[in-house]
Amino acid sequence: MSINSQAQNNSDIAFEVSFTEPQAHYVDVEMTINNIKKDDIILKMPVWAPGSYLVREFSKNVEDFTASANNERLATEKVRKNAWKINTKGKKSITVKYRVYSFEVSVRTSFVDESHAFLSSTGVFMYPEGSLNQPSTVTVIPHKNWKKVSTGLEPVAGKKFTYYAKNFDWLFDSPIEVGNQDVFEFMASGVRHEVAMVGGGNYDKEKLKIDMAKIVERETAVFGENPNKYYVFIVHNYLSGGGGLEHLNSTVLGASRDGYTNPKTYQGFLGLVAHEYFHLWNIKRLRPVALGPFDYDNENYTTNLWIGEGFTAYYDNIIVQRIGAYTPNQWLSVIEDELNAVDNKVGNKSQTLSEGSFDAWIKYYRPNENSNNTTISYYMKGSLVACLLDLQIIEASGAKQSLDDAMRYAYNEYYKKKGRGYTDAEFKAVLEKFTKQNLDQFYADYINGTKSLDFNKYLNYAGFKLVEQATDQTKPYLGISVSKTNSSEIATVSRNTAAWNAGLNVKDEIISINGQRVSNALTYVENVAVGDELDFLINRDGIMKNIKVKIKTSPSKKVRMQQLESPTEKQKAVLEKWLSL
Repeated sequence: MSINSQAQNNSDIAFEVSFTEPQAHYVDVEMTINNIKKDDIILKMPVWAPGSYLVREFSKNVEDFTASANNERLATEKVRKNAWKINTKGKKSITVKYRVYSFEVSVRTSFVDESHAFLSSTGVFMYPEGSLNQPSTVTVIPHKNWKKVSTGLEPVAGKKFTYYAKNFDWLFDSPIEVGNQDVFEFMASGVRHEVAMVGGGNYDKEKLKIDMAKIVERETAVFGENPNKYYVFIVHNYLSGGGGLEHLNSTVLGASRDGYTNPKTYQGFLGLVAHEYFHLWNIKRLRPVALGPFDYDNENYTTNLWIGEGFTAYYDNIIVQRIGAYTPNQWLSVIEDELNAVDNKVGNKSQTLSEGSFDAWIKYYRPNENSNNTTISYYMKGSLVACLLDLQIIEASGAKQSLDDAMRYAYNEYYKKKGRGYTDAEFKAVLEKFTKQNLDQFYADYINGTKSLDFNKYLNYAGFKLVEQATDQTKPYLGISVSKTNSSEIATVSRNTAAWNAGLNVKDEIISINGQRVSNALTYVENVAVGDELDFLINRDGIMKNIKVKIKTSPSKKVRMQQLESPTEKQKAVLEKWLSL
């Protein structure tokens, strides 16, 4: 697939990226701007990457910024953290050069070394202020011995390694991999898919082609169409890797290079593929109204990440089950594990889903030692809310519809018909349409409140109930975790536990307990009784302190899903629809 080279002639902005010192982790950028109509121009670099809700200050990596015209140096001035002003002196065309230090391993940041270059576009390319809608071209000059470029950008016909972006939103949403990646392709849902494997690994290409194609087809069936003709998976294989970031027609995934033959690890990889590919619709096109057009200078706040990310997290597991990579029982175990994890997280009673979404910029991506006590994951809890709503829709429709129908309707209504994102109220109205219920109380309890999810009610629709497992009330529990590098240093303290109530602090070094030198307080406490009062000697910033700690039991509970002995025909129908059997 390529566009006519005439497109390049119609673009007033052209980039050339090269790699003169890849071993030092630099990408060199040359930007040419034509048809300038002002005496000065301001170039800006985004401060964040869409899909990753944290201001990352990409401009901190920019060096050696210069501008010239006809070999004449132009005056430049940095006017804010991510903006440079250029005095064009009336010139109609200028050339800007700068370098970007790229040495952060993640799916959202650029990384360059002697083996390859991964360019996360928001941290590499600048745009003229007020010109986000302008098209541009990017020409990649690989370092010597690098032979391949993988990107979702459209190739320009007749121009090797030259690509076209119809606007800066597309450019910023199109990562670029340069090197000698192992590339293979498959067709699914009428779309050509490229997989670029970086870093080696024990993967089976033919198996991946089959399983990834199944994911594509099952997710396309949810929405009724696939909006692309071409899609790129960039997979970075590490000793131990994970994570992903969605884009309009591509994604970047992190994986463990030798994990493909481990059944559980491979299931996790397929879940990651399913998650990021589902974003092709949910968040990239069907999206909260705040998430597009983007403001690349500031935070873009929404209370709906529990839909964009949480619903996607629900679907990534159920899609893996639908293609047969999970058995139904394995998938139900995933739901059970998530329910226990959310119910036992202290922050579940402190932060609502809507607050967690809104504050992702300052909390979710910036966790600290107290986060477990104050925050909840909009991924995991949002996934559980999606599960409840799915069951409600199936039950209300007599097992004729599911959450799939609500998602497809919302996609058609807001992305295709209205060409915009949805508001909180509009998505709630979609859910009410399909659940056939007023969801005011549901939202008050579970979205804007911290009430525990009533899973028993919704699981009953499918012939299940929750059974609380008996816990050992004689088992002692201190309520801390210790540092991975120093088992004597406290890393976290959980709210309302023995350690919390006594006043043990993060970073306290535990020297002894009851006069006995200890290397790991957790091991010591395992052998005492609930109700015992222990004398902790701790080092706090060089000062020795004695703290009395009365040991309590763990507040954690565990539930399991149990199928009813004699489910009704209606419950059987709901279960069959839920599992898409």
